Parts: sequence; C-alpha cells; structure tokens
Amino acid sequence: MAHLEKGSKKLLNAWAFYDWANSVYTLTIASSIFPIFYSALFISQAEKTVPAFGMVFKSTALITYVTAFTFLVVAFTSPILSGIADYVGNKKNFMKFFCYVGGIGCIGLYWFSLEHIHLSLLFYFMGLIGYWGSLVFYNSYLPDIAFPEQQDSISAKGFSMGYIGSVILLIINLLMVMIPQWFGFDISIDDTLRQTGTEVEIADALKKAKDAASFEAMKVAFITVGLWWILFSQYTFYILPKGVSKGHKVTKEIVFNGLKELRLVWRELKKDLRLKRYLAAFFVFSMAVQTIMLVAVYFGEEEIAWGSTEAKTKGLIISILVIQLVAIIGAILTSKASAKYGNIKTLIVVNFVWMSLCVYAYFMQTSTDFYIAASLVGLVMGGIQSLARSTYSKFLPETEDTTSYFSFYDVAEKIGIVIGMVIFATIDQITGSMRNAILFLFLFFLVGIILLYRVPKEKKQIN
Repeated sequence: MAHLEKGSKKLLNAWAFYDWANSVYTLTIASSIFPIFYSALFISQAEKTVPAFGMVFKSTALITYVTAFTFLVVAFTSPILSGIADYVGNKKNFMKFFCYVGGIGCIGLYWFSLEHIHLSLLFYFMGLIGYWGSLVFYNSYLPDIAFPEQQDSISAKGFSMGYIGSVILLIINLLMVMIPQWFGFDISIDDTLRQTGTEVEIADALKKAKDAASFEAMKVAFITVGLWWILFSQYTFYILPKGVSKGHKVTKEIVFNGLKELRLVWRELKKDLRLKRYLAAFFVFSMAVQTIMLVAVYFGEEEIAWGSTEAKTKGLIISILVIQLVAIIGAILTSKASAKYGNIKTLIVVNFVWMSLCVYAYFMQTSTDFYIAASLVGLVMGGIQSLARSTYSKFLPETEDTTSYFSFYDVAEKIGIVIGMVIFATIDQITGSMRNAILFLFLFFLVGIILLYRVPKEKKQIN
C-alpha cells in the first residue's frame, strides 16, 4: 500500500470508516440487544439475583459494577498506552489489538450464561474495553491524517457513517429477534401436541418456541456484531499509516510519561479559575449523564410494564432508535442555542431538563411514559455531550499541547462514569430498586447547575 499524503480524501474516508465498523458495538451490545438478553436470563427468577465474586448481587447491580470497573481500567491505562504508542510509533498495532479483543468479546457473548458467570462477564469486559481502548488510538489518529480545517467535517462524517452502519445492523438484528423463522430459527412444536392439544396449549407451546428462537437469535446477533466490527475494520487498518517506527525501547519513565503529563495539566488547570470551575461542573453533571445513558435500557426492562416479552423487546429497541434520531436534532438545537445565549447558559438549561428527567423517571410506569422519556433523553443527550466538549475546548489556554488537555478531559469523564455507576449500583443493590438510584442522580445535576453558575464569564488567573 503506497503512502497516502496527510489530508487525502482516501485516507480521511478510511479513518472515518472505522466508525462504521465499531459503532455497532454501542448500539447493539451496550444499548439494546445485550441488556434485553441479560434480563431474559433472569425471567424465571422472582428476585433476579446472581452469585458472583463470593457475593449475591441483584442482576442490574452486578452488570453496573462490572461496567464501572471496565471504565476504571480504561481511565488509568489509556494515557499510559497512548504515551507508549506515540513514543514507540506503533499506534495502529494498539488499535488493532483492542479492536480484536472487543470483537472476540462480542462473539464470546454467544456463550454468556449464569452457570459460567465469571467467564461470561470476562467476555462482556473484553467487548467494553475493546471498544473504548481502540477509540483512544482511533481519535488520536485525527491530527495525524487531517489538517485542522478538515477535522470537524471528517469527524462528523465518521459519526454519520457509524450511525448508518449501526442502525442497519440493529434493524437486521431486530428482525432476527422479532421474526426468527425468517432467518432459519426453529419455532416448530411437537406434532402430537399440535394434533391432540387444546388451542390454549398449542398457543402456549408456539409462544415458548418463538421465545426460545428469539433468545437464540439474540445470541447470534452478538456474533454478527463481532464479525462486523473485525471485518469492516480491515479496510481502515489497510489504509491507515502504521506510524513511524522510532526503534525506542519502552522504559519505566516512558510507561508513566502519560500520567506525568496529566499531572502537569492539573497544575496548569489550577491556575485558570474559569477552566478549573468549569471542569468541576463538567465532572459532576457528566457523571450523571453517562450513568443514565448506560443504564437506561436496563431501567426500561426492569421498571416499565410492557405487557409482554415481545412488546418489551420491540419497545426497548424502538426507544433506542428514537434516542439516536432525536439526538441529531438535539445536537443542532443545542448548537444554535449556545450561539445565541452562550455555552454556559445553554448547559444550565440542559442540566435543568436532565434534572427534571430524573424525577419523571422515578414515576414512570407505562411504555408511553418510557417513549416520552426516550425522546427527551435523545433531545438533551447529543447536545450536552458535544457542547460540554466544545466549551472545554474554548476555555483552554493558548497551547500547542491540546492532546494532553483532552487526555485529562477524557480521564476525568471516565472516572466520573466509574463513580456514577458505582453509586447507582450500590443504591440499586441496597434498596432493590433502580427508581431510587435514578432519583438520586437528581442531586448531581443540581450540584452541576450550581457549579456552572460559579464559572466566571472571563478568563481569570489564580496567582
């Protein structure tokens, strides 16, 4: 493969194409099919508990704890690994490694079971860490392959490709689950029962057969995600530059260089009052936002009365698609609002909406309630994420080392997720209700609003 010049269309498109490959993980595994599958494992249990790691956990609390642990690993390893990759010059190898770990983890979910819960959770961990780990190196390629004036547009193109690809696969997976017979899954019943059984017995047997086929279809969906991710990423890996091999040996100093850079950024942040106060506000409200986004489907599965298993599966996946569609509109509206009223004022209003959603979620009962909540979440989800990052970017001091500042931002976000998820899981585990946990997140948005009010309008240095 001939070396492509920085900024070339082919190189930029190949980079963006990785979004098409890996976005299926977040939509199918993290957001829709896996939470439904995981909950189905406990359908015959009254209390929905599982023994693991020498304790008995509520089902939703266990998966939330494991998710928090994964983000903790990502938070501490990503600056170390990215520092090593930059120093040695093998960024693509690291990206490949995490891609394959994630893809294999998704395929391994086919064998997820409560009987082998520790191995099953390892596969879940692999998928999650593979996605976020590869993303660290994928994002760091952007300044290498695109000029500053190209970065916004190609980043947006990657987002669009990821959305389209993930929606296509999710629709296929949805059809597999809802109409399994179309894809060759067996929904037949015993001939003797069909001939001698009553209408009620036959209908009940057919329903059980279809439920079993749908459950198998979910497991096969995990394999499709892993294969899609690994196979489509090959084009990106073929085109992207390998990185300049510098022939450096990795020493102890290099290993911890990334953490040292974060410490230097923290020292600089403490001198800038506006940036310091904004980062504190971001840390608090982002903690709650990310937690809600990660547990939303589990909440909808457990706390909402759907009427039937089929209606629940269809309703939850439709809700995810609604969130994705409305998020695009929300991001545009938030961008226009920030241009007219300013970033901080817009963020305060968006946090008020999130705070109201926590209260609304506590009282939700029906599928209609959940659809309304999904629409509102979508409206403020995309907006708060894009606006929070761009506000941080605007507040940065004049420096060439923006990478270290954004590395600090990402680590702060991941640690916030860990704290938010642990608090959520602990309240869920102790009280036995996700409603209490989601209501508690109300406080984080309230504190976030108070901290945003304290952000100075102008940059102020602390002597």
